[in-house]
Formats: sequence, structure tokens, C-alpha cells
Amino acid sequence: MRVASINGKRYVLVIVDDYSRYTWTHFMRSKDESPKVLIDFLRLTLHAYFAAEGIQHQTSVARTPEQNGVVERRNRTLVEAARTMLSAAKLPLFF
Repeated sequence: MRVASINGKRYVLVIVDDYSRYTWTHFMRSKDESPKVLIDFLRLTLHAYFAAEGIQHQTSVARTPEQNGVVERRNRTLVEAARTMLSAAKLPLFF
């Protein structure tokens, strides 16, 4: 994000389930928060579910958008939705 939100958050971490396309978004003040957010997300949300269902957790390599098409498309959808809401509210698309 170019401009901080009301709460001072400037970064977005998007997590997408490859099968269901269910999406989690986490807003962060700095990039340094991402390891903690990911660890908490995995610990609180997924580990027990993965174990119960026999699911194997896989991650993609950093800085390789071509390997991460599902999340790249979800990011585009989120940006388009935000711009649509700004336009509908007659607000500038960029601050």
C-alpha cells in the first residue's frame, strides 16, 4: 500500500488455500511482522486441521510470482475490489 491505513498498517499478507481458494488477509505495519503472523496463523489455524485431514503443507519460493499464480490473481482481485469501492464512494483512487 502506498499510504498507511487509519491504524498505520502499510503491508498486506495474503494467504490462499490452493484447493478452495479461501483467502485470509492480514494487514501489517511493517514487513518484520510477517514471520510472527505466519507462525501464529499456522499454529492457531492450520496444524491441527492438516493433521486431522492428512494434508501436506507446501509453500512457494520467495520472489517467484510465476510459481504463485493463485495468490497473484487473488491480489489483483483484492486491488480491483478496493478501487471499485473507492470509485463508488467518489474518492480518489490514489492518495
